[in-house]
Amino acid sequence: MRVILKRPLYTVCTMCTVILLTGLWFGPVSARDNAFERLQEKLAADGFDPEKINALYQNPTVRFAHRSVSLFFMHSESRLNYNQFTSSTSIRKAKKYLRAHERALTRTERKYQVDREVITAIILVETRLGKMVGKSRVLNTLSTMAALEDSDARENLWQLIPADRRLSRDQFEKKADKKSGWAYTELKALLRYTFAEGIDPATIRGSYAGAMGICQFMPSNISRLAADGNNDGRIDLFNHDDAIASVANYLKHYGWKPGLSPKNAHKVIRSYNNSRPYADTILTVANLLRS
Repeated sequence: MRVILKRPLYTVCTMCTVILLTGLWFGPVSARDNAFERLQEKLAADGFDPEKINALYQNPTVRFAHRSVSLFFMHSESRLNYNQFTSSTSIRKAKKYLRAHERALTRTERKYQVDREVITAIILVETRLGKMVGKSRVLNTLSTMAALEDSDARENLWQLIPADRRLSRDQFEKKADKKSGWAYTELKALLRYTFAEGIDPATIRGSYAGAMGICQFMPSNISRLAADGNNDGRIDLFNHDDAIASVANYLKHYGWKPGLSPKNAHKVIRSYNNSRPYADTILTVANLLRS
């Protein structure tokens, strides 16, 4: 089965405004800096073709994504308003989505035994039913975070974060340690997938955190849990049928089954996004869709 990711013709990311605003805070960073030299060496040591890796990082669109990655290391001034997803307008749109994709949802519900309302609720919260899937370059985001293993790259990012928005230096260092290892794992998954499929990884866009498609999968989840919902022999996470099936396969993998108690349903949904308000919202939206 071939796995593909198409870039949608029209994409909007909820974080785009924030990222654009951060451009007012930072000066420009050259696209031809040396931020990824040591990262390239590490990838080659881990078995990637050095010539292919070098050619990839010579692409002028591949650069240190300081604006978006800095968001991970700033004091948060606001949090996502989950109430927007339970509004009458959002529920009306989600019910319309249920009708528009009834065949795919019915097929998926039968195969994976995951409630269509829960699948739809996740797609609503993740990407506003596929309308806001992100436009950040995933390769740049993951490469930048992975490069933070290097002290020079880490110091570069630290100096670019506004002093009044920074975490403490100790918090920054601990988070950089954690994020760099996580991002390197995701970067390797992205490269293995795209190289195997003949896709240029520099062209793939997603959320500011590196998630892709209508269902917002990280690269490491594509080969494990993405599913071919329309049985065309390939997986396209920007296709609603495939995204619907992928959400269901993900939840089933983490323990969803018919008759699950609210407590256990909450636990499974938190495997998708480890946030209590997120899981609460998904279950609330699903209940509203059943009414």
